[in-house]
Amino acid sequence: MESMSSPEAASEPPAGPDLPAVAPQLRALRRRASLTLEAAASAAGLSAAHLSRLETGQRQPSLPMLLALARIYGTTVSELLGETVADRDSIVRAADMEPTAAGGWTYFQAGAPGRGMQALRVHVPHGSQGDIVRVHPGEEWLYVLRGRLRLRLGDTTHRLGPGDSAHFDSLTPHRIAAQDPDGVELLFVHTLLQSPTATLCLGPITGDTP
Repeated sequence: MESMSSPEAASEPPAGPDLPAVAPQLRALRRRASLTLEAAASAAGLSAAHLSRLETGQRQPSLPMLLALARIYGTTVSELLGETVADRDSIVRAADMEPTAAGGWTYFQAGAPGRGMQALRVHVPHGSQGDIVRVHPGEEWLYVLRGRLRLRLGDTTHRLGPGDSAHFDSLTPHRIAAQDPDGVELLFVHTLLQSPTATLCLGPITGDTP
C-alpha cells in the first residue's frame, strides 16, 4: 500500500493536563510490543521525532492517531490511555462511562474491549481532524446519535444524520468530520488487529466540499 503524506501536517493541540498519564503508557506499550521508536513511527506514518514528542508528553495524540498506535501495538485505545476494565465485564453502566479527551475528541468506552473489536461512543468537534484520511486493515461501523456527519469513503462524500449508520472496509480511504458547529456524537465500533505489522496511513486529501 502506497503511503500517503505524514499526519504531522495535521494540526494537533499541544500537551494538555491529561497527557502525563498517556505519554508513559504509549512508551510502555511500544516496548511491550518489542518495537523500536523508529519502527513504530514508520508503521504509524510518523517521524521518530514526532512519536518521541507524543511519548514524552510534548504533543497530544489525536484519536485517529491513538487508533493507529493501538493497532500497531496489538492493544486498544483504552489501554493506551491507561484505562482498565476488570475481568472484561459484559455490562458497562452509563454511570461508569467516564469521558476521555484526546486531540479535541471526547470518547466514552461503550463496552469492555474484546479480542476482536472495541466499541466507543465518540464526540467529534467541528473542524477536528477534518483533513485527515485514514487507510488501514479491518472494518469500521458507526451510527450517528446526534448532529450531522460528513463521511468521505474513497471518492464519494456521504452526509449522515441521526439514525444513519455506515459499515465499511477500512482499506477504503476514509475520513470523518462534524458538519455542525456543535459537533457530532457517534457510536463507533472498530476491529482490533493483534499484529505489530498493522499500518495506518494519514494525510490530507483534496477535492472535498463542505
